[in-house]
Amino acid sequence: MSSETIRLSNLSIGYRGKNGTRVVAAGISAAIRSGELTCLLGANGVGKSTLLRTLAAFQPKLEGEIMIRSQEIAMFTDKELSRMIGVVLTEKPDIRNMSVRELVALGRSPYTGFWGTLHDDDWQVVDEAIRAVRIEPLRERMIHTLSDGERQKVMIAKALAQQTPVIYLDEPTAFLDFPSKVEMMQLLRQLAQTQQKTIFLSTHDFELALQVADTLWLMERDERGTRLNIGTSQELAQSGVLARYVERPGISFDPQTLSVRVKK
Repeated sequence: MSSETIRLSNLSIGYRGKNGTRVVAAGISAAIRSGELTCLLGANGVGKSTLLRTLAAFQPKLEGEIMIRSQEIAMFTDKELSRMIGVVLTEKPDIRNMSVRELVALGRSPYTGFWGTLHDDDWQVVDEAIRAVRIEPLRERMIHTLSDGERQKVMIAKALAQQTPVIYLDEPTAFLDFPSKVEMMQLLRQLAQTQQKTIFLSTHDFELALQVADTLWLMERDERGTRLNIGTSQELAQSGVLARYVERPGISFDPQTLSVRVKK
């Protein structure tokens, strides 16, 4: 059963600098729900990363509200946020001399105090996260020996070990081959449903997102600025939003099959 975890009200995102304020997008009002996989789509430069960074409190919002479980994000302490939001970034971690289990255990840092000592119940959470992502055979492998797909699963397990209700992911399928992309997206949707997590990710894998996501957020620019379109794949297809986003000379979109066709 899904429920509203995050509520955005008249949110404005962008950057403040010496030369003034650059607004990337304004007037965003929307909700992100638990138990659902929500995918953020949009062209390069439209503001997906800025939105994701703002939602994760990596950079301040310009205006409006970001409510998490009915509390404004600015009211959380850093420690409280670390127990509320887990983040998996695109960058590959340059880590050596650390095993998979040890890296996943870093997800317990919001709970372990100054010395970072893990107790039996912490290790139990770590092992449960490893099982949830189905990487038990990798437990003792060193991080630098893993494939891109294996490493990404480890980072997701680390976020699960953090035991946050919200997980944000920035391009989690960026370095993966197609079968691994499908497996990753299916895994994230399953985790959202079985653990009632609020999972929100940005992606360029358009057709895969249409098939797997429960809800789509599509950012697009028009003459009035940046607009956010929200709905299921079918809803955005029938309204013409998806065709407007993807179609170019030689490229067409079929709203019935949710597929892109390239003319030869």
